[in-house]
Amino acid sequence: MNTITEPPAPEPIRFDTKIAVLLRADLEPWQRLNVTSFLVSGLGTQIPEVIGEPYEDADGVPYLPMFRQPVLVFEATKETLTTAHARALSRALPRSVFTSDLFATGNDRDNRAAVRAVPTAELDLVGLAVHGPKNAVDKVVKGARLHP
Repeated sequence: MNTITEPPAPEPIRFDTKIAVLLRADLEPWQRLNVTSFLVSGLGTQIPEVIGEPYEDADGVPYLPMFRQPVLVFEATKETLTTAHARALSRALPRSVFTSDLFATGNDRDNRAAVRAVPTAELDLVGLAVHGPKNAVDKVVKGARLHP
């Protein structure tokens, strides 16, 4: 009897870092999507190791590279988000922020000016993205829950 054995399945890829987005729970659905998009764009531009290789389909059509690892999205109260921001700062983790003021602006220049106008402790945060070692990011998002 001739049996064909299949090659072993490749080992799952494990990452020692984590990308997390924390959103304020009271955002409208469109706001959640918009904030998430803006927040992760900051990580990709400043931490090149989180970006994978370009994609290509079977016809050879190229596509842009994306994150090489999952992005976990969490939600939390305003207070938990403020605490998470302080934790990210104290751990010096790469981070991006989105404040409620940014919903009223329409461009990058005005976005930066809106954040620059407010002291750190008074930022009305609606979103935060962080990247770093798994355990450090887990401590930052402690108290939040995975986005439903």
